[in-house]
Amino acid sequence: MPLYSYRCKACDHGFETLVRSGETPSCPSCGSADLSRQLSNVAPEGKSGAVVQSARRMAAKEGHFSNYARAERPKG
Repeated sequence: MPLYSYRCKACDHGFETLVRSGETPSCPSCGSADLSRQLSNVAPEGKSGAVVQSARRMAAKEGHFSNYARAERPKG
């Protein structure tokens, strides 16, 4: 599952999401499917731990925990 960056054309919200084959993403802010795919940054060599932590912080800020293992997700 590749990680893609999108910008919503309806509300101008930018976000990243994992996209499965045959799946159409929607904006987590307004629910619109009218999105433009952006160029994503490539992870710098040797910094994958920092990149994972950054992705986890961003996911938590956006209200989803897809970057966390099931055992690491908050209860409740």
